[in-house]
Amino acid sequence: MPDIADRPYDDAPVSTSKDKDAAVRIATAEAVEDRGNSFAGWAVTISRPSAELYTWWRDFSNLASVMENVERIDVLDDTRSHWVVKAPGGTTVEWDAIVTEEREGELIAWASAEGADIANSGRVAFRDAGARGTVVTATILYDPPAGVIGKLVAKLFQREPNIQVRRDLARFKQLMETGEVATNAMNRKQFEEQDA
Repeated sequence: MPDIADRPYDDAPVSTSKDKDAAVRIATAEAVEDRGNSFAGWAVTISRPSAELYTWWRDFSNLASVMENVERIDVLDDTRSHWVVKAPGGTTVEWDAIVTEEREGELIAWASAEGADIANSGRVAFRDAGARGTVVTATILYDPPAGVIGKLVAKLFQREPNIQVRRDLARFKQLMETGEVATNAMNRKQFEEQDA
């Protein structure tokens, strides 16, 4: 098999590959850390400059506002954050994420610290798309809790990362282009306003 570096140039995201085994091999080769054997990935074009999108994303405390299953993200320091994420069955999973590679305005890569409830690693890349804005690509490797059964249960409850990354990037696009995320469900802020 040819080396990843020898493959013909293709700017399409790995997640669009029809050969899922090849996509996982490529994602694993591109990942800074190999934490996980399941692959999730998606790309979206957002009509905003890459520097602006990168800056917003890099403040990890912002991400809970567009990531549906994220309960909270505690920023510990410049490279570490603690994630609390909803899982099927009303439970949560937690891990510390460590930034493993960063290129200002272009890329943020991370890996979960040892002892994570869900081992994971990945990257979010911001590529200039000219007048169209920026192509934002998220690539994630993860080990689902309870293996294949856990992955099927997560999919059933719409908490499977491949479903979530697509939805979360769509919400990110909405927020960056319109200033709000359209939803028919009440968010935490709306519940607080209602109770006041």
